[in-house]
Amino acid sequence: MKNFEFHNPTKIVFGADTVARLSTLVPHDARVLILYGGASAEKTGTLAEVRAALGQRSVQEFGGIEPNPSYETLMRAVAQVRSEKLDFLLAVGGGSVIDGTKFVAAAALHDGEAWDIAERGGANIAQALPFGAVLTLPATGSEMNSGGVVTKKATHDKLSFRSPLLYPQFSVLDPSKTFTLPAKQVANGLVDAFVHTTEQYLTYPVQARVQDRFAEGLLQTLVEIAPQAVASPDDYETRANLMWTATLALNGLIGAGVPQDWATHMIGHELTALYDIDHARTLALVLPALLDVQREQKRGKLLQYGERVWNITEGSDDERISAAIAHTRAFFESLGIPTRLSAYELGQEAVEAVLKQLAAHGMTALGEHRDIDLARSRLILEAAL
Repeated sequence: MKNFEFHNPTKIVFGADTVARLSTLVPHDARVLILYGGASAEKTGTLAEVRAALGQRSVQEFGGIEPNPSYETLMRAVAQVRSEKLDFLLAVGGGSVIDGTKFVAAAALHDGEAWDIAERGGANIAQALPFGAVLTLPATGSEMNSGGVVTKKATHDKLSFRSPLLYPQFSVLDPSKTFTLPAKQVANGLVDAFVHTTEQYLTYPVQARVQDRFAEGLLQTLVEIAPQAVASPDDYETRANLMWTATLALNGLIGAGVPQDWATHMIGHELTALYDIDHARTLALVLPALLDVQREQKRGKLLQYGERVWNITEGSDDERISAAIAHTRAFFESLGIPTRLSAYELGQEAVEAVLKQLAAHGMTALGEHRDIDLARSRLILEAAL
């Protein structure tokens, strides 16, 4: 196991009817900006619950944060924060809304061009507004980590950023808030959490037994609950397990002391920026192909993954690895999520476009071994055709 430091200051308030806890979680004298996405937060009554819990506080709202939040939209929220002298942000939504709120929290207090935050990965964040979250879509784990992703529409740049200043002060996780989600979004959340886990697990062995077993437990849980999570929207216990698994997949715990990959995400980000494919769906496109191309570098963990997650114990090592990759692909497909670029009517031209973007963003040494150069990214993308 590698040396590590682990600290996560986010308070989690989990369970049914917990939105009312905002009355004590948000400072009484705060000037609050509620940030949310589309109309669903209003239609489902969640925004009404939030407003009621905030009581007599000074509250303003900003809606319209997109999936894969755009810099252009978020800068309008920054302008509102500055002009109205707001001092506390509250994200109501899924990972995109929370990511966007993190960017607004940093950009509102940033001197100079705010896009610099994304270009420098958050390294230049000196201060940020306090914020909390009410989670309505379990997927990204943004509710309990310090990172985010923002897209600049004008240039098709999708960049990640992080800072210790960007942990939510608290996140309210009420599984019943997921009951009205479309099945497609639930499926996306399952894949997102699954790939977040594999990015920290499917690398190479470092005798981190606790982290391995924890990651394997999360993967097994996602596989077990997936059919029920999609088919039964109002199954509270299943949605509770999905919500908590997605949070644990990316709150820093399973990644402490182990090598991490994240090449699937970097390549997937370019597909989203170029073709507006849902983030989780780009991960499903890339991961099986990447595991196949990187099977030698990941041999030890792929065999362990196959045995412990998929119960694959027979056949040669290569046969077992191939079966583990096939099971992964089949799991994604069983959720109605394609694993081939052709499903999106994309071909070789998309391979070339993504490679061009990877080069422009300096993504030329990806993966846990930093050995995924543009030539290897080409092999991965072509394996996903």
